[in-house]
Amino acid sequence: QRDLVESGGGLVQPGGSLLLSCKGDGRALDFYGIAWFHQAPGKAREAVACIGQRSNDSPATYTGAGQGRFTISRDSAKNTVFLHMNNLKVEDSGIYTCAGDRKGESGCHADLWYDFWGQGTQVTVSS
Repeated sequence: QRDLVESGGGLVQPGGSLLLSCKGDGRALDFYGIAWFHQAPGKAREAVACIGQRSNDSPATYTGAGQGRFTISRDSAKNTVFLHMNNLKVEDSGIYTCAGDRKGESGCHADLWYDFWGQGTQVTVSS
């Protein structure tokens, strides 16, 4: 059991799109806040898209590169949270990791806020 399992990373050209998946393993993700973090090479990890637990009516939150180009969404039937990334740029390259928050609150928070993590998936944006 790994709590969260990411998939969907890979190599894409600038301007392209990717759909990342974060699937719950032994956890029903509807009861947790979920965030997607991006860590570029040599830089600190930062949240780019966040969503509260399903019963939380607050909208999703996007920060930095996530604003305007990324969309976070849930599929309860698949127990999965997605990150749809459009118009990708070279600087979007790095490791994308999803994290879960037992408090279920909306908004993006520092990584110490989150209670469990996936192992990450690599995204490379290059021509």
